[in-house]
Amino acid sequence: MTAKLMKAAVFYSDTKEIRVEQVPVPDIVPNEVLVRIGSASLCHSELMMIDGHFPGSSEPVILGHEGVGTIVKVGADVKGFHEGDRIGFLPTKDCCFECEGCQVHNVSCVYGNAKLHGFATNGFFAEYAAIDYRNCIVLPESMDLKTSSSIFCAGVTAFNGVNSCDCKPGDWMAIIGCGGLGQLGIQYAKAMGLKVIGIDVNDAVLSVANELGADLVFNSLTDKNYVEELIAATKGGCHAAVVFSAASAAYEGTPQILRVNGLMMIIGLPSKPILVNTHHLMLGRYRIKAETTGPPFKLPKAIAFTANHNIKPRVDFYDLEDINVMIDNMRAGKVTKRMAVVFDPVGK
Repeated sequence: MTAKLMKAAVFYSDTKEIRVEQVPVPDIVPNEVLVRIGSASLCHSELMMIDGHFPGSSEPVILGHEGVGTIVKVGADVKGFHEGDRIGFLPTKDCCFECEGCQVHNVSCVYGNAKLHGFATNGFFAEYAAIDYRNCIVLPESMDLKTSSSIFCAGVTAFNGVNSCDCKPGDWMAIIGCGGLGQLGIQYAKAMGLKVIGIDVNDAVLSVANELGADLVFNSLTDKNYVEELIAATKGGCHAAVVFSAASAAYEGTPQILRVNGLMMIIGLPSKPILVNTHHLMLGRYRIKAETTGPPFKLPKAIAFTANHNIKPRVDFYDLEDINVMIDNMRAGKVTKRMAVVFDPVGK
């Protein structure tokens, strides 16, 4: 029997406080499943909302949009899922999943009611969550509940970003920003047969990039000649650069490391708009594209690739009561891995 109350990390936008509280376990509607959360991961976009750079709810809201767990209750209209299924899921709610907008991203649903869990509606830093089954996918046996929450947003976004560059084996790809998200990008790129260059301003995460198989790494802050060295090593520049960093300076420096007609892939979200040289775009000096998690129908390809290539996020684990420590560490730039809250019991 499911409990009536649960622990959750609740964000109060008026005071910017995050409190771990006892709140009611959510009820489900016919198209939802009730999930006992196994783990939930912290994403930089949570920090952006807390700091006022990303839209959220004016009402108290449970944080978290990256999660995995086990189904404990199934709504009457749910198809293809059962109690006991281990699942991952995307964080959209109140969208139709069928319109033209939903084929791009569910927040673009033409009916205009879509909400993101953890921002405009309750999220996954809680013992239970109610999820629209159309967001969900059954986890492969090789993906465990303790480490896999980071795949559902970070991993899927990294896969889509790298894969959508349409590079071929042997091409050079720069991963700009080698924190937890970029580390997944490095793993996906290497699994696709690409030559990878890790770029960051933090030597600790560049060391991790080396461990993950990056062919070259550069500290763009201290390696004063890194652009020239990169151009020489790649014989003309990278075929693509995936910018996972949220720093405006990362975007400003990307065009100079691309070869002619190279691609800048936008993933990281700076707090202010970035500037682009439209003359360079017109002449084909470089191209720009962007990716995100996308709609749920893209999940099977990303999750199958992740499982088949044994791609694992590097994760530091915390208790829910440490949520403010996690956020402070992210804000201070002290983290070299993804950060996840593990709930008990976590299952397999």
